[in-house]
Amino acid sequence: MEVLAKIAFGVYTLVILGGAVLAVSSSSLVRALIGLITTLVGVAGMYLLLATPFMAFMQLLIYVGAVSVLIFFAVMLTRAEKGGDESDKAPMKRYLYGLAATMAPAALLGWLVLTRPAASVAVPVEVTIKQLGDGLLGSYFLPFELISVILMVAMSGAVLLVWEKRGQKNGGDK
Repeated sequence: MEVLAKIAFGVYTLVILGGAVLAVSSSSLVRALIGLITTLVGVAGMYLLLATPFMAFMQLLIYVGAVSVLIFFAVMLTRAEKGGDESDKAPMKRYLYGLAATMAPAALLGWLVLTRPAASVAVPVEVTIKQLGDGLLGSYFLPFELISVILMVAMSGAVLLVWEKRGQKNGGDK
């Protein structure tokens, strides 16, 4: 069984890395979104390997479902010009800075993990789904609802901005 878990870990790692490379290297926003969705599905698979099916389901429901659809709507509602600033190739210096910005935190965290090992590994407390639901809808009810309101306001604002821009482009309101 441990061999299958290692194989699944390798497959999910490849899915995550492949999706991430597609997301950052694609010149099309829709293809980049497909890469993001692929990465998020791979993360849900990692949650399954950690024996947390509820977290995997929430990953699929919230990120792959809701957030990806929100990003997709934002991409579809906006029109990027073909000759915009984003279409130019970035200089090699920018790629090197990006690589350094990626590798610096990874190197620092890797060094910290290797030089300062944890004194002991605490066994995590098992939390049931009922306890999690009571926590989210009990003491964390207000922040939980504020997040949904913020997402709704952001989406409504994006739709309103695009609507106004299209009205101005088509000769104003009639």
